[in-house]
Amino acid sequence: MGNNEKLATHWTILSQMFPPLGIILYFRHRNSFPKKAKQALRSALVGIPVGFAINYLFFKFILK
Repeated sequence: MGNNEKLATHWTILSQMFPPLGIILYFRHRNSFPKKAKQALRSALVGIPVGFAINYLFFKFILK
């Protein structure tokens, strides 16, 4: 596995924080680096429910 097949940690974190970025990275790397693309997409898909959960908890308990 080459260095180009692993998504950099900062891109993984940003993909999770901003799911549209992860989806863009997926479409950008899906043909040339499929493992990198799948990691970006997986991170984006994990970020969506996490964002909803944090949003719910924030508005339900912190901003009563």
